[in-house]
Amino acid sequence: MKVLMFGWEFPPYNSGGLGVACQGLAYALLKRGIDITFVLPRKVLIGDNTIPFAFADKIGGLTIKEIKSKITSPYLTSMSSSKTLEYGGVDPSYNYYYDLLNEVLLYARNAAKVALQSEFDLIHAHDWLSFKAGIAAKEVTGKPLIAHIHATEYDRSGDNPNPLIRAIELEGFLKADKIIAVSNFTKQIVVERYGIDPAKIEVAHNGVDLAEIDYDEVAKANILRASKDAGYSIVLFLGRLTYQKNPEMMLRAAKEILKYNPKTLFVYGGSGDMEQQLMHMAAEMGISDKVIFAGFVRGNDKHKLFRIADVFIMPSISEPFGIVPLESLANHTPVIISKQSGISEVLRNSLQVDFWDVDEIVNKIVSVLKYSSLKNDLSENGYNELPNISWDKTASEIIDVYNKVV
Repeated sequence: MKVLMFGWEFPPYNSGGLGVACQGLAYALLKRGIDITFVLPRKVLIGDNTIPFAFADKIGGLTIKEIKSKITSPYLTSMSSSKTLEYGGVDPSYNYYYDLLNEVLLYARNAAKVALQSEFDLIHAHDWLSFKAGIAAKEVTGKPLIAHIHATEYDRSGDNPNPLIRAIELEGFLKADKIIAVSNFTKQIVVERYGIDPAKIEVAHNGVDLAEIDYDEVAKANILRASKDAGYSIVLFLGRLTYQKNPEMMLRAAKEILKYNPKTLFVYGGSGDMEQQLMHMAAEMGISDKVIFAGFVRGNDKHKLFRIADVFIMPSISEPFGIVPLESLANHTPVIISKQSGISEVLRNSLQVDFWDVDEIVNKIVSVLKYSSLKNDLSENGYNELPNISWDKTASEIIDVYNKVV
C-alpha cells in the first residue's frame, strides 16, 4: 500500500510532539510494509548519525518531498490575516508568505501538484496545518483522505478558539473519509465541539520507541549531577511553555513543596510564549534560585534530563495524548499526569491529578520524593507497560483504518 502523507514538521526540526509522533508512526508503518511519501512544507536537512534521510530520494521505503516555504515554526509566526480564506488562495500582498495562514494555503496549492506527480493509494494528513494540503490532494486525484488529529484548537485555546483554525479543522473532518484521533479524549472533543459522527472517527493511541534511546550514552548523564550528589531532588516539566501545557502549575506547587523539602530543584525543559512570565513569577515568589530553565532540549539531552529527575509532571489543561510521560518512563522516571489527557486512558502505573488541583499535585510530588518504595514501584511497573504502548501497535491500528478506506 502506498500512502501520501502530509505533515508540518519532522525531527530534528520540530517544535513539539507532532513531529515526534509523525516520525514514530512513519517508521512503524514502514516496518509493516507500508510505502510512504512524506511531504513537508519546506526543505530542511533532516538527518543525523543514526537516521538516514534525504529529500526526494527513496530510503527504506520512505520518500521525503519538499514543498518550498519560508516558515520555520507554527508557534513563531502571527495568525493575523483573515482575508486569505476569503480570497480562497494566497494573498498576493504577502510576498514572502510569512503569515501562518498564507503558509498553510501555499502548502495546499503546492500539495496538489505533488499529488498529481505521485503514485499512491490514499492520503494521510496530520493536524490542521496539513489538512488543506490533504484536501487539495484529494480534490485533484479522488483518492481517499484520512485526517489525523493530534490536537484541536480547543486544546490549545480553551473556549476561545481561533475561528480560522477551527474552520480548517472542521473542513478537514468533513472532507475526510476517516478521522484518526489520538485518544478517546480527543474523539469526544471532535464529536461534541465539531458535530462529527462518532462512527467516522477511529482511535489509535500514540506510542514510544525504546530503540531510539541510547541508554549507554544517557547513563553518562552529568546534567545536574552535582546537585543530585549534594542531596537535591529534581522535579521535571518538559514540554512547550504555553497555556495548554499549564507550566505555571509547577511553580504554584513548588512554593509548598519547598516547605517539605527545601532541597528541591524545579527544572523546565522547553520553550514557549510563557517563558518570560514564568521567570518573573519565580522571582516574585522568591524561589528563582530553585528553578532552572533548560530551554528546548532534544535527543540524548532530553533523555539525560529524564534520567536525572526524581519525578516528571505533566499537568496539562487539555492533552490529546502526551508522549512525554512515556519517554520519562523509558528512562525509569515516574510520572504524574493530568486526568485531562489521552495518555491516562492507557497508562495505569502513574499518579493522576486534575490540572487545577494544586494541593493534590503537591501531595503526590511530595509522596514520590519522600517514599522511595512508591517511586520505585511507579518507575518499574510503568516501564514494564511500555511494550504494550508501542508505535508498532499504533501502526497496526492505523493499517486497519487504511484498509477500510481503500
